[in-house]
Amino acid sequence: MALYDILGQVAGLPVFRLLGGDKTTFEIDFTVGIDTPEKMVKAAKDHAAAGFRTHKVKIGQNPDLDILRLKSIREALGPDHTIRIDANQGYTVPQAIYTLRNLEKYNIQYCEQPLVDWDIAGMKQVRQESPIAIMADESLHSPVDAVKLIKADACDYFNIKIMKSGGIRHAIQISTIAEAANIRCMVGCMSETRLGLTAAAHAVAAQKNIIFADLDGFLSLAVDPIIGGMTVKDGMVTMPETPGLGCAIDPAFLKTLKKA
Repeated sequence: MALYDILGQVAGLPVFRLLGGDKTTFEIDFTVGIDTPEKMVKAAKDHAAAGFRTHKVKIGQNPDLDILRLKSIREALGPDHTIRIDANQGYTVPQAIYTLRNLEKYNIQYCEQPLVDWDIAGMKQVRQESPIAIMADESLHSPVDAVKLIKADACDYFNIKIMKSGGIRHAIQISTIAEAANIRCMVGCMSETRLGLTAAAHAVAAQKNIIFADLDGFLSLAVDPIIGGMTVKDGMVTMPETPGLGCAIDPAFLKTLKKA
C-alpha cells in the first residue's frame, strides 16, 4: 500500500488511475451482524434510513433461525433493497443446501463462504444444488487459490480482501485471473480504518471485473483517524482524486497514542 501511495504521488495520479481505472463512484453494502431476528431487523432498518440500499447479513449459526432472520429482514426492507448473506464457514454441506433452498424466495444476491475454507469439493456440491450463487471468501487468499477454485468449479464469485491477499498487487492479480474465467469479484474488508479501505477502494475503482464492494468496516469504529481518502454518503463511495492513495493519518490522532 505504501509503495503504491509513493508511486502515485511521484506520477501525480491517484492509484486507481495509475492502474488504468476510471470508476470514481461505486456502491457499498452495510453489514448486519448476527443477533436475534429483532435486533437484526432494527440494524437493517437503521442502515436503510442512513441511505444504504444493499445489506450484507451474517448467518451460519442455525439453519432454521437463519431462515427466520432473512424472512424478517426481507419483510422489513421490502423488495427494493439488495440482500446478500455471509455464512462465515458456519454450515455443513447438507445444512448449506437446506438453508439456501429455503432462502431462495427472499431474493438473495449470493452467499459467501457457506463451508469451512478447506472443503472445496463440498463447496462445489453446494454450488451445484443451491439456487443462490456462491462466493468464495476464506477459501481465497492468493492467486494460486483463485486458480484452484476455478479448476474445481467451486464458486460463482470471489471475495478479494487487500489484507487477506497481501496487498493491492495480488488483489489485482486475483481479479485478472477471475476475469479470464468469467468470474466476477467483490472487494471486502476487515474491521479497519479508512486508510486500508481507501487502498481497497482503489482496487475496486481500477478493475471493471470487481462489481461488488463491502467496504463498511470503518463505520463501526469510534474514531476516524484518517484525513482525506474515500468518502461514503448514502451507501456510495466517492474516490479521492489526489495523487497516491489520497489519504493520511491525522497527526493529532498520532499524538494521542502511547508506546506499548
